[in-house]
Amino acid sequence: MLDKKALLSSIPSVDELLNNEEVSNLLDICPRTVLVESIRKYLKDYRSYILASKEINKDELKGNHIIISGIGEYVKKRMDNHLKHVVNGTGVVLHTNLGRSCISPLVLDNLVKVSSRYSNLEMDLDKGIRGSRYDHVEEILCYLTKSEAAMVVNNNAAAVMLVLSTMAKEGEVIVSRGQLVEIGGSFRIPDVMAQSGAELVEVGTTNKTHIWDYEKAINENTKVLMKVHTSNYRICGFTQEVDSKDLVALARGKDIPVIEDLGSGVLMDLTKYGLPYEPTVQESIASGMDVVTFSGDKMLGGPQAGIIVGKKQYIENMKKNPLTRAFRIDKMTLAALEGTLKLYLDEEKAVRNIPVLKMLTEDKKDIEDRAVLLSNKLVSSIWRCCSISVQEDYSEVGGGSMPLCRMPTAVISINSDKITANELEERLRNNEIPIITRIYKDKVLMDMRTIWEDEFVIIEEALKKALL
Repeated sequence: MLDKKALLSSIPSVDELLNNEEVSNLLDICPRTVLVESIRKYLKDYRSYILASKEINKDELKGNHIIISGIGEYVKKRMDNHLKHVVNGTGVVLHTNLGRSCISPLVLDNLVKVSSRYSNLEMDLDKGIRGSRYDHVEEILCYLTKSEAAMVVNNNAAAVMLVLSTMAKEGEVIVSRGQLVEIGGSFRIPDVMAQSGAELVEVGTTNKTHIWDYEKAINENTKVLMKVHTSNYRICGFTQEVDSKDLVALARGKDIPVIEDLGSGVLMDLTKYGLPYEPTVQESIASGMDVVTFSGDKMLGGPQAGIIVGKKQYIENMKKNPLTRAFRIDKMTLAALEGTLKLYLDEEKAVRNIPVLKMLTEDKKDIEDRAVLLSNKLVSSIWRCCSISVQEDYSEVGGGSMPLCRMPTAVISINSDKITANELEERLRNNEIPIITRIYKDKVLMDMRTIWEDEFVIIEEALKKALL
């Protein structure tokens, strides 16, 4: 056993460490001030570790080598990008924790140019005067959704708040009790409504709301009737909700606007690809809704954005609302959104090139073929230290969309006698390029639906490092 006092006194000084060649080489990846600060922080933690340890074994602490190696790892981790590419092996296509939708590679060229150079973000090039950033996507949004006008803000919660603040501030908004949804992070429709300055009026019950529930609640303070698509959950059994056309007909007779929050933002009928029915934005507009809001980074397959389409008179007022500046969208998001929307001009091209749509509609046989390809690759390199097999399983849509949809898929199942499934999951998650997996019955699973073929080599190298 080692004497703690002697061990502490043997720790080299900051200056001694800076003179070490291995440590000084770290100046290639970080400034001297950062390196010095990192050394001090590491030595402080190292001393705390020694003092807190009940026993210290010579084999565990091998002089300066441990310290130098630890400083190197600490500095490299500190200088690494915190927001980084990860491999999604969970099978959840719209994984909120992993950034939801992946942007199509076809839009990246213009996105990079717009981001790294000046752009006509707010300039009308035809007239040579100041323009509006909304013009870049308004025309194509109107064309795709068959609406009169459109604008975009930074997310759908902001879109809903802006709509309510503009159309219903200091007035009442009537909503079915069964549609008071909670989205991620405990954000709730009633809370968003309260912040907008509108007053919520609940009608109906959790499972049933009738047209006469709305009619009875309408009074001189009613500013808006609101419908919220329950995209992230379903109520089954003895249920009933009011059809959009019936709600619109009631509102027209009372000269009250109707708004709908669709959430997921589907622009095409996905039932033809074997997916459950989801109301499209076009259907909502066709039903007579005055304003419709939806997300850009869910089923649409674009960047994070809150998209508002509908009647021109209302959207023009929203553009003048002071909140619009706080919620406004940036040039990179606009570039990614415009590129994504253009792909929808050709449905086949959209399904083929928008990653979310491609993953959701991919044939099970194609997924199985890729699973076999990766499995064979892994078996040839790490078969001695684990068992690898291809199994059937189910993927999820995620992102608060199609909650009951389970898509047949193929997963790579990995089981090792050397380490537990939890240990392997942790090592993969802490890989230089993190690999996010699932654990089921003491086996690590990687769903091939959400894994790109160019990520195979990343997975192979990570498993070698974790197991060999």
